[in-house]
Amino acid sequence: MIRREFCKTLPGCALAFGTGCFLGRPEKGNAKEVEMAEGVKAVKVKVLSIKGTCGLQKLGDTATITQNGVEGNICIHALYSLLPAAFAMLFDVKFPWLENPDVKTHACPDAANPVVFELTKVRG
Repeated sequence: MIRREFCKTLPGCALAFGTGCFLGRPEKGNAKEVEMAEGVKAVKVKVLSIKGTCGLQKLGDTATITQNGVEGNICIHALYSLLPAAFAMLFDVKFPWLENPDVKTHACPDAANPVVFELTKVRG
C-alpha cells in the first residue's frame, strides 16, 4: 500500500482523535471514545542527525510524548511538525511503508539545517 492510499483510509484527520476536525465534529450522541492503544505508553523522540547548525538541538537529545504532555528537550518548531505522527503512534496506527512499525523517522521543517528525529513507540 502506498502512502497516498493509506491516508485515504484514515477516518477524519490524524489530529482529530475525539476533538473533531475540518470535516466536522461528530454529533454528541454518536461520539466514540478514543482510547490509547493497549501497550503503547509513550513515544520517545531522539535526535539522530543534524546537518548544518541548530541552536536548539544536540545529537542524542531526547523527549517523551504522552497523552499528558511532553517531557525533555525538543524545539517547538520540530515538535509542531512531528505531533501528528507522534499522536498516531500513541494510538498504535500502522504506517505500512515502515519496515519496523514501532520506529519512524521525521525531519524538522528547517530545510537549510535539517535535524532528523527518531520516533519510537514505548510499550509497557
